[in-house]
Amino acid sequence: MRIALLTERADFRTWSAEGSWCARLAEGLPEHEFELCPLEALPGTGTDVPSERVRLRAAERMRRGPVLGLRRRRALAAYGELVSALADQRRVESFPDALYALADAARGGGITALLRSGAAVDTLHRAWQAPGASLAAEAGAPVLQDALVAADLLERALRPLSLAWQEGGPERVDLCHVLGGGPALLPALLAKRFHGVPLVLTEHGLHLRERLRGYRDAPYGLPVRALLHAFHLQLAKEGYRQAGLITPGSAFDQRWQEYCGADPGRIRVVYEGTMAADRPEAGPEPERPTLAWVGPIAPHGGLLEALRAFGELRERYQGLRLRVFGEIPPGAEEYARACRAAAEEFGEDARFGGWSGPAAAGAGWVVLLSGSEGPRPRLLAELMLTGRPVVGTDVGVMRELLGPTGLLVPPGEHGPLVETCSALLGDAERRARLGRAGRQRAQELYAVAPAVEAFREVYLELAGQVAPVPEAAAAAPTRRPQPFARPAEYWLGVRTG
Repeated sequence: MRIALLTERADFRTWSAEGSWCARLAEGLPEHEFELCPLEALPGTGTDVPSERVRLRAAERMRRGPVLGLRRRRALAAYGELVSALADQRRVESFPDALYALADAARGGGITALLRSGAAVDTLHRAWQAPGASLAAEAGAPVLQDALVAADLLERALRPLSLAWQEGGPERVDLCHVLGGGPALLPALLAKRFHGVPLVLTEHGLHLRERLRGYRDAPYGLPVRALLHAFHLQLAKEGYRQAGLITPGSAFDQRWQEYCGADPGRIRVVYEGTMAADRPEAGPEPERPTLAWVGPIAPHGGLLEALRAFGELRERYQGLRLRVFGEIPPGAEEYARACRAAAEEFGEDARFGGWSGPAAAGAGWVVLLSGSEGPRPRLLAELMLTGRPVVGTDVGVMRELLGPTGLLVPPGEHGPLVETCSALLGDAERRARLGRAGRQRAQELYAVAPAVEAFREVYLELAGQVAPVPEAAAAAPTRRPQPFARPAEYWLGVRTG
């Protein structure tokens, strides 16, 4: 099969470079032809991609030309209906139809310029302020400035509607595999809607949740954030409805997807394979007892709680040190200064080392994660692969991935954190036992081969399903697809005989 890997990422080289997730998938499934389709290709990169199994399609190629006459009126009407579906909870079910109507109007080109026009801003503002709009009642009535900002952000999110790659002809693909969700879903949704191309959605961390976290500190008014939240929520729900199979990176994300309306029968948890599973574990423990704290230096990272616990542990263990490994997210500078001020009383015993990868966990006897939101699953797996025992807060994927190989404490409470770390610092045999068990568990869950084999089965399952009749062919019965007209070996590129 020809499989399009659709991603929102602009730094596509990190996806296609040797050892990356996309490259491992392509190399592990040589019976398929993969084409990487980043929505925001870096300028000047052409098709020079390191992996010869993954090549870049011209995703930056947009349809050009103005939107005029009847098509312009149709596009503005569809855009108004889409915004109305976001602003009024009573009309939310019309979101998919409005989205596809806007996409149909975008086929002739020029939709990007239209959505930035004054007419589009007026259409958005009127729909947003319509009587009974629940969003305005909850988040506040939008002013003209809100409409200008929201129009710009919505145009960026809807820009993939102008991509030309999903049109018919020799460049057709047999399957769309969306990585991460969000706007990358749009071309795949259109390919399914207009051409019957099946869709697989993989989320290594819920895209919608990350969007919501990003909007917390975004420099937009509350009405704008509420409107963009509603858009990404409805886009995620439509993606879950249309995907033939959904492959979250953890059971924790699966529960979020089901909460957003995903069908449990179409979900397959596939842990993200990592090359770190084959790396050797960290070396011997440091001579002095040391805690290695890992996480974002932000309020949800829990560093202040860890520093408070460290202060009490120093009274029990002479010479105890704390090494902090993390980055400061935008907007958390004040919190980072408070953490450094709190650490000053410990002198050289508490050092900030910056983030240098999961191998930094080897600098401690125990790896400490005290955040209130939990780490990314792959990061936690790579920390476990160092062979150091992990103490973490019972949030997110921590319980699922650690299982019986780590120790969990309630978030935001330094007392249990003190007692748990103390128990491990005083028991070398237990540290070694938990570290080995954690490494073995991470190797089982995050090895590359099981992940690749899981997607081989996913693709086979979708290839065996009868595709729905595309809308474009519905009026031409003679062009209806014929199930089983070709043997399965044809689609897999297998030569028999």
